[in-house]
Amino acid sequence: MADCSYQRSDYEPPPGVALAAYEVGSGGGGAVVAVSAAYSPATPSAVVPVADPKPGESGAWYVYRCEAGGVRDAVYRPPVWIPDAPQEGGGDPLPTPAQLAQVAREQLRLPSPRIQASPADEQLVNLPTWLWLERGGWGAVSATASVPGVSVTAVARPTSVDWTMGDGHSVTCTGPGTPYGASASPKSPSPDCGYTYRTTSAGRPDSAFAVSATVHWTVTWAGAGQSGVFPGMTTTSDADFRVAESQALNNGG
Repeated sequence: MADCSYQRSDYEPPPGVALAAYEVGSGGGGAVVAVSAAYSPATPSAVVPVADPKPGESGAWYVYRCEAGGVRDAVYRPPVWIPDAPQEGGGDPLPTPAQLAQVAREQLRLPSPRIQASPADEQLVNLPTWLWLERGGWGAVSATASVPGVSVTAVARPTSVDWTMGDGHSVTCTGPGTPYGASASPKSPSPDCGYTYRTTSAGRPDSAFAVSATVHWTVTWAGAGQSGVFPGMTTTSDADFRVAESQALNNGG
């Protein structure tokens, strides 16, 4: 792997470029990291315009550099402004672990949940629907921010899923759910994440219920002998479920 880290630099934002900051928590350090970026109406709502670093504030723009050959990811990391932290003995200023933790949090790339259900094509009134998310998107996600001598890692872990079923009801599951297997009875409910519709989706837009799955993530960080917790994060995906009147099932009896 390449030896990559944020390094203090003499970078200055181009004239006329508005600065932006991600709305993240204080991370226990009370500092807000400003990210250099052009601001426009197309910018995600999680990014808001901010002023330049405070007048007279001691700090620097840090740029992400790789010092050796090897493999590195292709995600662009913009320069970040980090105020200086007091250093004992008059050493070179370095960001605090909490400030680096905020940078690491912004680098987290959480997967969108991929909704699965059985029956696959059309749900049936009064027949249990199994709900689950693809396993590949259910697991810890981490990102690390480093400057020479200090490295901090933020880790996001999925904890629960809120399913909004489109008919005015919702279900909360503490895991990704169990995929429906060929050996399961169509009349058997999911062991850990399911729902039973009592009305059809006839008369709804596109004759379907608008369903959403929102995954809740806890986010922690650790490094340089310190640790902390960020406010939780969420990811959401949507799907349309068509629900029809169920017919009598022929079990071959």
